[in-house]
Amino acid sequence: MALDNKKEINKDQSSSNHSSTQNISREPAKNKKTKTERALTFLTWTSIFLIWYVITKLGIFTPTLLPGPARVWRAFLRILAEGYNGVSLWLHLGASFKRLFVALFFAIFTAVPLGLLSGYLDKVEAVIDSVVEFYRPLPPLAYYTLLVLWFGIDDTSKQILLFLAAFAPIYIACVSAVRKLNQDFVLSARSLGAAQKDVFFKIVLPASLPEIFTGIRTAFGVAYTTLVSSEMVAATSGIGWMVLDASNFLKSDVIFVGIIIMGITGVIIDAGLRFLERKIIFWKGHV
Repeated sequence: MALDNKKEINKDQSSSNHSSTQNISREPAKNKKTKTERALTFLTWTSIFLIWYVITKLGIFTPTLLPGPARVWRAFLRILAEGYNGVSLWLHLGASFKRLFVALFFAIFTAVPLGLLSGYLDKVEAVIDSVVEFYRPLPPLAYYTLLVLWFGIDDTSKQILLFLAAFAPIYIACVSAVRKLNQDFVLSARSLGAAQKDVFFKIVLPASLPEIFTGIRTAFGVAYTTLVSSEMVAATSGIGWMVLDASNFLKSDVIFVGIIIMGITGVIIDAGLRFLERKIIFWKGHV
């Protein structure tokens, strides 16, 4: 009977280990698209461009309202070769990305520690959380005029606006990550004599990194949207300004070029963040 029980326990453990191994092996696969998924993505975008081409060929809208793909392509080549309004495309992109990445840099290096501390220490949360929750629902352009009055129309006011837009998503993600942490890990470390600093840096921070990266990706999307809006007010360079200036003169082909460039660069940057996430947080889904 004892032997039978032992066999039964070993069988259960083996089954449990096999199930865990299956779950672990499935997790990395979620990050890889199958051939069918890639084909569906390709077909989706092919269909979009075909519909766009057919609509312009049928003349449902005038070329001023909806330029054809060929016209947009020629506009892109012209801007690539000659620039727009005397400024090269690369300088427009450089101006936009400088504003974006400076703001994101400061947002990450302030929101992450403050968010983790707020989730870990109630007194820190009492100081910071109410301020974030107050300004977070406000449309960024609602207080952008104040920033322009205080800091001028140059890049400083734009970078502060983008900083505020990016800070809130990262901060909230960090607080949420700490709150979701399995308290058994913290209690076990404390019972073994770990100091509060060691618990924070060796348990809380590593366990929170996956959600922190999600917050950073969300903040990038919010900041990029806000960037375009900020460049439409008191700016003379940047992709957002280029789109606004083109709209003033009904240059719809240039508008489409700007929109497509913003979409493609956004996808590329997000893919880069996901790549960094896979490399840095290699334990995600395995713990």
